Amino acid sequence: MAKIRQVGGRISERILKQHNIEITSAQGRIMFALWQNDGISINELAKKTQLKKSTLTSMLDRLERMGYVRRQRSKKDRRKILIKRTEKDRTMEKKYVEVSEEMTRLFYKGFSKSQIDSFEKDLERILNNLTEFEANANLRKDGQ
Repeated sequence: MAKIRQVGGRISERILKQHNIEITSAQGRIMFALWQNDGISINELAKKTQLKKSTLTSMLDRLERMGYVRRQRSKKDRRKILIKRTEKDRTMEKKYVEVSEEMTRLFYKGFSKSQIDSFEKDLERILNNLTEFEANANLRKDGQ
């Protein structure tokens, strides 16, 4: 899995560059989550991206400097900061989607639909196992 991640990351970065997209694939995970639900809190975004808050905060700082996101206080709860997309991100979304589709075609070249479905179910099961373990480990740690 580590080798797939390394090679896939290098290819993804190359394709992003070819499409003149200046964000990294990791930052793309954040943007994808915001496409699904714009204007969410950092806590919600951390859950959706599986990133630690400290990592997410530094990535958001960079995305904000680049003009892709902005922070805004919630009108309902002034203590809460929401992450909002900008017009710059909205104009780039189509390119992001094209890169994502290109990567998906590369990943699944030669796979049948049923193989893809089965593989993705297995990956989801692995993710659920790991997420459950991590949540239980955090509960044990917090309970001590």
